[in-house]
Amino acid sequence: MADYYYEILETIESPVIIYKGNFEGQIAISGRLNSIEKFIVVVYKEVNANDGFIITAYFTDRIQKFENKEILWKKL
Repeated sequence: MADYYYEILETIESPVIIYKGNFEGQIAISGRLNSIEKFIVVVYKEVNANDGFIITAYFTDRIQKFENKEILWKKL
């Protein structure tokens, strides 16, 4: 994932959708990356409006597993 540093930050800054995670965390999902045909999933927690931290990030091609979670934000 280190090679995708900027893509991970972009996923947090401009996600396609954000789901409510566990323990006040949030799950941001990117659009499909053409180079690998997968989505980036970033689990993170906001401490305040200006600070937060990433818990984990990974690639997946199965975002259907998040459909049962509450949607916090969705790109129009």
